[in-house]
Amino acid sequence: MTAPLDAEDQKLVTLARAAASRIGASSAGAVRDDDGRSYVAASISLPSLQLTGLQLAVAQAAAAGAETLEAAIFLGTTDAPGTAAVRDLSRSAPIYAVDGTAIRKLDA
Repeated sequence: MTAPLDAEDQKLVTLARAAASRIGASSAGAVRDDDGRSYVAASISLPSLQLTGLQLAVAQAAAAGAETLEAAIFLGTTDAPGTAAVRDLSRSAPIYAVDGTAIRKLDA
């Protein structure tokens, strides 16, 4: 099922795809805070640190002082750690899973 996205949410998809492409990552995430600022990151896997792109994007937003999120997306089918991080800042922000051309809105 493909969920319709507004222009601002589609921008998050574009940013996440670009982040993943830059480093050849299979997944990435992006969030928008309550001031309209976007944060994006690709997933990383280092010997001592593994984080999903969505976790990193949420961490960037929190480090920049964001108190809540308006929306989040991740590339792939599941990202439980990233979804949990989004919910730490917002219980109601829509979270979209983007798998190829399919876009699925996760339940809150």
